[in-house]
Amino acid sequence: MSTVTTDVSITPLRQRMQHDMMMRGLGQHTQQDYIRHARRFAAFLERPPDTATAEDIRRFQLYQHERGVSATTINGAVSALRFLFAATLGRRDLARSLVIIRYRRKLPDVLSVEEAARLLEAAAGIKYKAALGVAYGAGLRVSEVAHLKVDDIDSTRMLIRVEQGKGRKDRNAMLSPQLLELLRMWWREGKRRSVMLPHGWLFPGRSYTDPISTRQLHRAVQEAAEVAGIRKRVSPHTLRHSFATHLLEQDVDICVIQVLLGHSKLDTTALYTKVSTRTIHAVTGPLDRLMALMAAKAPPS
Repeated sequence: MSTVTTDVSITPLRQRMQHDMMMRGLGQHTQQDYIRHARRFAAFLERPPDTATAEDIRRFQLYQHERGVSATTINGAVSALRFLFAATLGRRDLARSLVIIRYRRKLPDVLSVEEAARLLEAAAGIKYKAALGVAYGAGLRVSEVAHLKVDDIDSTRMLIRVEQGKGRKDRNAMLSPQLLELLRMWWREGKRRSVMLPHGWLFPGRSYTDPISTRQLHRAVQEAAEVAGIRKRVSPHTLRHSFATHLLEQDVDICVIQVLLGHSKLDTTALYTKVSTRTIHAVTGPLDRLMALMAAKAPPS
């Protein structure tokens, strides 16, 4: 298990926090987020976080609200500081004084099947078509797409192996024949360019020894959406949302979709029932039933 990168100015407290995160199996991205939030808190205090009081925490959270910091960022800071105070400093009393913001989750933007086809067609080159094809065709998160390796594609079992996804969980994702053909087209092109190493990254970055960055994938999606004339706010995660919604509209069992997405809770997957147009259209409205009843009772003219 790797820890976040350290530097020469690392403090004993930060090193202890990193060791605590490593021992508890927190993912590298989570470690980086927690350290970043702890640094911001220390900068606000202008002294080490282990000297903080409950009043300091209250002032920090009020400061975040007054500065218009998003609920997501505030809650991320709460998670990081709760870990710092409870796990590293043994100050559960301070951890309990941190307040989570309750907010309504927004419905995700979803592409229609036609829009998804236009987006993939507009992607710049076979490498990005294949990468975005994985995001849409298998429902992978952008970080999971970026960190796929050639050996993760199992054409015999028609599966994509996702290692250490969100929550450091492994899972299998679906591999359709069309997606496999798209990946083979990219593999042949990558071999021709000499950027596809044996057992290497499926989507190499600018240096073929490194994976493509999530920033590159975000930019590729946004550029493809502009070329395709799609006005919705589109990101790689939009393709994952669209994957789940389109499966639901094809009457795939929601528990199967949960497994394919790697969701721990069914409630998370159930969000897609709120954006599925087929689910909405399948319901007969009360006014329609009333009008049908009235028409049946009306005397013939």
